[in-house]
Amino acid sequence: MARNEEKAQSMLNRFITMKEEKKKPKERRPYLASECRDLAEADKWRQQIMREIGRKVAEIQNEGLGEHRLRDLNDEINKLIREKTHWERRIVELGGPNYTRHSAKMTDLDGNIVDVPNPGGRGPGYRYFGAAKKLPGVKELFEKPPELRKRRTRYDIYKRIDASYYGYRDDEDGILEKLEGPAEEKMRAAAVADWMEMEEIKKEARRAFEEEEDVVEEERKKELKKEEKEKEFVAYVPLPDEKEIERMVLEKKKQELLSKYTSENLLEEQTEAKAMLNIQR
Repeated sequence: MARNEEKAQSMLNRFITMKEEKKKPKERRPYLASECRDLAEADKWRQQIMREIGRKVAEIQNEGLGEHRLRDLNDEINKLIREKTHWERRIVELGGPNYTRHSAKMTDLDGNIVDVPNPGGRGPGYRYFGAAKKLPGVKELFEKPPELRKRRTRYDIYKRIDASYYGYRDDEDGILEKLEGPAEEKMRAAAVADWMEMEEIKKEARRAFEEEEDVVEEERKKELKKEEKEKEFVAYVPLPDEKEIERMVLEKKKQELLSKYTSENLLEEQTEAKAMLNIQR
């Protein structure tokens, strides 16, 4: 009985303390982190900011909220992040852990980590979350610029050239040797067949040439024999009869007499001419 009374009393005490806590005015977070002097309170306010950021990040995932609401939510989240940074810096000043070392990185639409622009040089810079990344004017910031293909120089080209480029290492794997064996035998057989065919053609051409030379030699011999026969041949000359011979003899004698008479007359004329020349002298 006493134990049950003690349980009821403890439960009553808990209820009374809870009721009194509810009546207490809600404590507000300090506007400036520098006003906090207690490390535990600073850590508590940081946790509170983290919960608010998580709630708003979950809300901004909804693309149906509209452009204006998404932009407002994104601004509120960035404001809370800046405030969280102030509290983390204050925690370090009060001797607490440094939470900035393990802070989350900014990612693009594909989940890749990107650098956040921060012209001021302080804080993490402005970030976009959830559906705010797909807003017009923001989506272009997360798109990767086209990669410019760098033109390779002659040095870069020759730097990649090694012995394998010239085919010096083709035989090291053993695959080429297996493929070259049958191919080489096939090519050799084809080359031998072509050579034998060419030899047969040459023999036939040589045989035909020799036969042609024999025919030409025979024709040449026939022509020589024919020329010799033509040289030995004596043409037929008709012989004169007796009357013709007598006429020819008479004609010859007449010519002799005439030549003799003319020579004697010439001698007489010459002697007369000489005599006349002597007389005139």
